[in-house]
Amino acid sequence: MTAGLVGKPHGLAGEVYVTPISDDPSRWQPGSELARETGDELVVEASRPHGRRLLVKFEGIDSRPDAERCRGPLYVAPKQLRALDHDEFWEHDLIGCEVVDVSGTHLGQVDRVVPGAAQDLLAVTVAAGERLVPVVKEIVVEVDAAAGRVTIDPPAGLLE
Repeated sequence: MTAGLVGKPHGLAGEVYVTPISDDPSRWQPGSELARETGDELVVEASRPHGRRLLVKFEGIDSRPDAERCRGPLYVAPKQLRALDHDEFWEHDLIGCEVVDVSGTHLGQVDRVVPGAAQDLLAVTVAAGERLVPVVKEIVVEVDAAAGRVTIDPPAGLLE
C-alpha cells in the first residue's frame, strides 16, 4: 500500500517534502516504518505539516544528498499493515490477478489500481487494450486474492 510520495529535499539537514497518500496519519509519527521500492526501510524521526504536504525527517538521512536519494514512492512496511475487513484488499494483492467474467471466461489481467474520487478503478488489460473497471460491488462481484482472481460482471460496452 502506498503511503506517500517523496519529492525534493528541504534544506540541508535531510528533511524531504512528502505528499501523503495513506489515510492513516499515524504513518508519519516518529518510529513509523516505511518501505522504499528498493526494499529498504525508512524510519520516521520527525514530521510536520507544510501546506498540503509534510516535511519529514527520516533516521539516518542527515544531509541533502542523502535526502535526494529518498525520492519516489513510500510504502507501508509489511509488518505495519492493518487488518482488513472481508471486502477490503491491498492494492499489491490485486495487481497481476486474472480477471474473469461470472461464467469463468478469462478477460484479462489487473495491471494497476487507479485511485478515483468516487471509487478506485482496476486498470485491466483485455484484448482491446487497457480498460478501467470501477471497483463497485455491482461490477466486481468477487475477489479471491489468494487464488489471484477477480470476477466481474461488466455492463455492456465496458470492455470494448
